[in-house]
Amino acid sequence: MNEQSPSSKYPHTPDGRYFVVRGRLWRASNPFLDEQTKRHLVKQLMSARRAVRQAEGDPDRLAAARSRVDTAKVALGERGPVWWNDEEPDFNRQLVRKTPYAAWFSGISK
Repeated sequence: MNEQSPSSKYPHTPDGRYFVVRGRLWRASNPFLDEQTKRHLVKQLMSARRAVRQAEGDPDRLAAARSRVDTAKVALGERGPVWWNDEEPDFNRQLVRKTPYAAWFSGISK
């Protein structure tokens, strides 16, 4: 199965830590996860996202579904503790132009 992740259509930083959407950095999934684990976690994430849509109007179900989304994203490495170990800061959700990736991004976005 050769699934393409949504982030694959967006530019990734040279270190692979982030992809850029509309000028904002989003943390990529942990590349050290084995394929089976990653596939399982992505299925959990998609199921949780469907539950969020289905929970509209029910605050308790919505909170539970959002918690499932967060749990899956943390397990994938997209939220929570960073998956790299070189003590570099996390720039998740920040505007790329305000980060050390600004020069790289300006070079590819022309």
